Amino acid sequence: MNERRETLLLLGYGNPGRLDDGLGPALAAQVESLALPGVAVQADYQLCLEDSEAAARHDVVIFADAATSGAEPFSFQRIEPASCLGFSTHALQPEAVLGFAHQLFGARTDGYTLGIRGYAFNGYGESLTDQGRANLTAAVAFVRRVCGQGNFRDLGEVEP
Repeated sequence: MNERRETLLLLGYGNPGRLDDGLGPALAAQVESLALPGVAVQADYQLCLEDSEAAARHDVVIFADAATSGAEPFSFQRIEPASCLGFSTHALQPEAVLGFAHQLFGARTDGYTLGIRGYAFNGYGESLTDQGRANLTAAVAFVRRVCGQGNFRDLGEVEP
């Protein structure tokens, strides 16, 4: 008997023109090039309400962004949907996107954040620092390993 394979949406966000702030979109581009079964990929500058509809069509969503501090090479943790009484159309937090997916579309999507440690955010340029690039490589390998499992619901917090 074939076990149903879960579907995953990877949402990479950040500004590629602000050095390591582009780590989320860079992850999205690399994961998309892997063409992993059951994995859809989107990239943008910031999260918005429309992302909740995309998240609702998947079993699991990973919100990937650069982290200005914290664990190296990355952090990964489960998030809970936020109750959304109000919002800005300019930017949403991952918990709010997940909350809208649940409230507006009746989804039961599980959510995780993946914060790739970055180091340079104040300059302009479409390049990553050497350390940021190394952390990106580790994050791509992690996503590839996780996607190979086909079951994401027991991930919880994962050490890199």
